[in-house]
Amino acid sequence: MPDLPVAVFAMQPWALPALFPADLLERLRTLVRLEPGPALTSFGTEEAASALRGADVLVTGWGCPRIDSAVLATAPRLRAVIHSAGSVKGHVDPAVFAGGIAVSSAAQANAVPVAEYTVSAIVFAAKRVFTRADWYARDRTAGDWRSGEGTGLFGRTIGIIGASWTGRLVLDRLRAHNVRLLLSDPYVTADGARALGAELVDVDELCRRSEVVSVHAPALPETHHLLDARRLALLQDGATLINTARGSLVDTVALTEHCVAGRLEAVLDVTDPEPLPPGHPLLTLPNVLVTPHLAGSQGHELRRLGDFTVAEVARFTRGEPLQGAICSSELHRIA
Repeated sequence: MPDLPVAVFAMQPWALPALFPADLLERLRTLVRLEPGPALTSFGTEEAASALRGADVLVTGWGCPRIDSAVLATAPRLRAVIHSAGSVKGHVDPAVFAGGIAVSSAAQANAVPVAEYTVSAIVFAAKRVFTRADWYARDRTAGDWRSGEGTGLFGRTIGIIGASWTGRLVLDRLRAHNVRLLLSDPYVTADGARALGAELVDVDELCRRSEVVSVHAPALPETHHLLDARRLALLQDGATLINTARGSLVDTVALTEHCVAGRLEAVLDVTDPEPLPPGHPLLTLPNVLVTPHLAGSQGHELRRLGDFTVAEVARFTRGEPLQGAICSSELHRIA
């Protein structure tokens, strides 16, 4: 029986047991020989250099140091970097791709809880849950249950900005809700949008027509303040903006003005800056919900990332295509 390839972990210490509980580690040991010792948090030590010299696979996670040409020089056998979280931009240097090393990410697995959070937020937004809950807390009367004129999800127009893994999952889940779906993404064709159950439009038209807008685009120079003062002004009175992507995609100052005026509602799992400073109006407005970047995998959901990673290592060892494979040409436009 041939020797198993050698795998080395590179991530923050807390991430390893959270992503790979004992049974997943045992499954991984049937596929690779795990380098003993703690996960690497730096590549600049003699211990790291010794581990890298024999590594065929790097299993990375949150806090992995950057893998650049200097690191690759100490890892002559390295054939794959398999990331057990979302974006690889922070730690995979272009030199990795230039060296012909396979790169994979569990971004599609991490997208699942973000999509679940988003769809829940859309349902709540359509019911105007946040402002009505605030009214109920202050008024403390049952009122008329039929008084929610203009609320509810059925037949509403929902705009999705970005056909990322999360954006696609949100579109897929919303198709069961009898809504009209709009999609804006420069890399998707009209036929591609129709296959996702949506109508392809530009961002301006999406803002004009949508009653709820959900942002799922990457943070790039060209997407900075994608939703600026001009585009936020295009949103209908009473529309809700949901952002689970990156805070920099939205002009916080402009959004704050609309929310303070009561014209827009917002659900923000990410902000710019993050966190918002104490006393910021968005933290206390009844028509805004700000959560602490919790939509992505946490707690029990981390195991899904570990499951995906172990399955990806298995595909690699069998010589099969990687499900989460990332190409160098995609690096500039992914999250």
